[in-house]
Amino acid sequence: MRLFIDCRYVRTRVHDGISRYTASLTQTAAERTEVTMLIHDPDQLALLPDLPHLRISSPTSAREPFVARQINPHRPDVVFSPMQTMGSLGRRYRLILTLHDLIYYQHRTPPGNLPGPVRLGWRLYHVSYAPQRLTLNRADAVATVSETTAQLIAQHRLTARPVHLIPNAPPPVQTPRDPDQRPERDLVYMGSFMGYKNVPALIAGLNRLPCYRLHLCSPVSPAQRAQLSALAERPGQLVFHDGIAEADYHQLLRRATALVTRSRAEGFCLPVVEALSHGTPVITSNLPIFTEVTGNARNHYGAQVVRDDDAAFAAAVHALEDPRTFAAASRAARERSQDYSWAASADRLIALATQLAQPAAP
Repeated sequence: MRLFIDCRYVRTRVHDGISRYTASLTQTAAERTEVTMLIHDPDQLALLPDLPHLRISSPTSAREPFVARQINPHRPDVVFSPMQTMGSLGRRYRLILTLHDLIYYQHRTPPGNLPGPVRLGWRLYHVSYAPQRLTLNRADAVATVSETTAQLIAQHRLTARPVHLIPNAPPPVQTPRDPDQRPERDLVYMGSFMGYKNVPALIAGLNRLPCYRLHLCSPVSPAQRAQLSALAERPGQLVFHDGIAEADYHQLLRRATALVTRSRAEGFCLPVVEALSHGTPVITSNLPIFTEVTGNARNHYGAQVVRDDDAAFAAAVHALEDPRTFAAASRAARERSQDYSWAASADRLIALATQLAQPAAP
């Protein structure tokens, strides 16, 4: 089977969620079957495994609806895209599209790094579910990363195609943190600064925690940095990394008290399960997806907090100052993370692709 994976959403400097999902799934799938990567920028190869690749047009190009014309001559059996917007007109291969979440139906502001015409198209696409249904029904199968999103797809009747779960997973961690070692008073946020991520609420909670620092790990614009700093009663508590190397991020996770998020919407939130894999507790908003991802680990330390309740957020942090509470939370976090692996996700992808690649029965 010749499996092509659409890697055009992989970043060139620092992974975001879709980028990390694509690169990790690609690397693991390639250990099991023949994989060719689709890229649009050679700089993407810096964050991708050393595999055969084909350069085609950008996913934001006007050529996207007809991208199959560039792929067909290379005769893939199956193309897997980690997004749902890949063009499919005229394709001569089986196609799997991925829908991670339905965030932008409630929070319609598109990512700021997209070109103006693409941002306009993004808004129009999310005015109703009709464009989503049309797009997904042009695929042979639909993938998603969580049961929460799968339920929303069914609830809104977004596709008549079968929906398959191919979850996110953390990178393998050989040496997690020592749960009996006292953490430093550091809190970690990994994610974008889009409105629905609710980062100002983290700073409002931090204002009740004068002895802690909040590490903001993702790339940040000067304007965003100034806006967030203005919200802090003690701006020195904010540590802006503006993008962080993998090794430094993992080291930070292993010494921090918790990874924190007060997001208003998520499809999975990979940083949460990454933190769990290091044995680092997580403190989250009360979204169904966080209940799904953290599972029974949550029962050990009450990580769920009310999204807009700064006092509850601060209390959840203070609770982890007790050594026994922290140790129990750390062990529970590590145990829960074992339920997710890229090997299992890659096996699911390959099983689905193999099924689709088989000739139809006469």
